[in-house]
Amino acid sequence: MARQSLLAVAATVRDHAIPELEALLRTMTRAPEAPGQADPDNPIIPFGQIEGVHFLRFVLLEDPSLPDRAAYPRLPAYEPTRLMLMVDGDGSPEDILHRLLRTAREGLVRVFIHCDATVTGTNIAAWMDRHRVRSAANYVNWPGRSARQVREEARLHEAWLAVRLAHPDTSPEELWPLLRAAAQDLPLSPPVRPALAERLGNLIHLLSLPVLALLSLPVLLPALPVLIVMLRRRETRDRVIAPRPSRTRNAMLSSLEDHDVTNPYSAIGSLKPGRFRRWLAIVILWIIDWGARHIYRSGRLARVNTIHFASWTFLDDKRRVFFASNYDGSREAYNDDFINKVAFGLNLSFSNGLGYPRTDWLVRGGARHERDFKWYLFHHQIPTQLWYNPFRGLTTYDMARNARLRATYERRPTGAELARFVAEI
Repeated sequence: MARQSLLAVAATVRDHAIPELEALLRTMTRAPEAPGQADPDNPIIPFGQIEGVHFLRFVLLEDPSLPDRAAYPRLPAYEPTRLMLMVDGDGSPEDILHRLLRTAREGLVRVFIHCDATVTGTNIAAWMDRHRVRSAANYVNWPGRSARQVREEARLHEAWLAVRLAHPDTSPEELWPLLRAAAQDLPLSPPVRPALAERLGNLIHLLSLPVLALLSLPVLLPALPVLIVMLRRRETRDRVIAPRPSRTRNAMLSSLEDHDVTNPYSAIGSLKPGRFRRWLAIVILWIIDWGARHIYRSGRLARVNTIHFASWTFLDDKRRVFFASNYDGSREAYNDDFINKVAFGLNLSFSNGLGYPRTDWLVRGGARHERDFKWYLFHHQIPTQLWYNPFRGLTTYDMARNARLRATYERRPTGAELARFVAEI
């Protein structure tokens, strides 16, 4: 289980079942002190007993931006409300589903029966498999770093920190045997290496983008002027829909946030109508997925290092996109981080969304119109009714530091490296 995958299951909620479903999800939280935050020991779905989970969420896809479609007759005015289960975990989606069912089969039945009255403990596995949806793009902060590795390295750092605090004036050379003794009885599983088949799959995927780019050049180059004109016509005419945020709704969303150093983010919206925007979104998200898999593999998405996992998922025959992320810090800091560092990436990722702030040449403008961009994000953000994080208190920085310390420790550092090792604890 070297790699991480996303398991996503989405199903339409039955008529009039939403209030009952929301009430059930609330019984699995730490509420009232931490609404939305999952209780790992709740009796319905004991999240803490499910192996290999990094993050898990249940979110109702109630789209507050659907009325924006009124000016676009080609888009249907109504889309059903779905329940989305998303799990970022170790192994393949099939592995994750198997572990979920092994631990919480009856609890999952109790949840998904609000979508389909025929769901039972006997057919839940096949039913969830039928309702799986694939992400268009998926980002993992550090591929291959398993949940077990995160947990073991966090315990190791805690043990070393206790030793260092107990001996503040001890030299690194004198502290080294004490650190070794503290680590001696702690389990340290070797990092899992990808199997040959996985390495070959990654190589084929790596080559897919340059090969397809070369093959498409004879068609793409002559068509490029036409595509640019089509893009600019749309950029200058598309409406910006970024209404002023509601204080009541902001208070509701804020009540679900900042109960830990890490937060969930969920947002949904419609694509701009027409085949041009649809295919542009498909191609861009495919390239983002390729880049996340092969370029942004070492703790940073471009210059942003606070994201644990993120995904973009098409819904409703690609009329809508659901975006989910798990990030460190506050919502405001999260938005500012992206605007200041990778506004062009935000424009690429989201500018095909209905109502997005006006862009120039796809990458300029857009998120740089800060007020409109933040209001647009707020307009599309939806509450995450239930969110589970097994690594409370651990940021992406903490996880990277712990992995770095563990790697240095296993090399048996001396001299200047030992001094740096001790200073970083």
